[in-house]
Amino acid sequence: MNIYIYTALISQNYKWSLQIALIMIICNLLCIGLGRYAIKIRGLGPSIPIAGLQGLGLPELLATTSLGHILGAGTIIGLTSIGII
Repeated sequence: MNIYIYTALISQNYKWSLQIALIMIICNLLCIGLGRYAIKIRGLGPSIPIAGLQGLGLPELLATTSLGHILGAGTIIGLTSIGII
């Protein structure tokens, strides 16, 4: 594998915009919503007092937003590479 190709792909200058922020927010909210129902053992850590998210603790929130950022970054890179963004 050629390291120069990866360097060229990573070093592209992406500008942060409202469109990219909305994609990241949507991906994070989607993962939080899915994680709320997909995580079988919840509430082992400290709880977060957000309306409607009882039983969703800090570990679950960190896990779902981590997945949301991975999904969002992949979506942004993919949409940028095909020219939609």
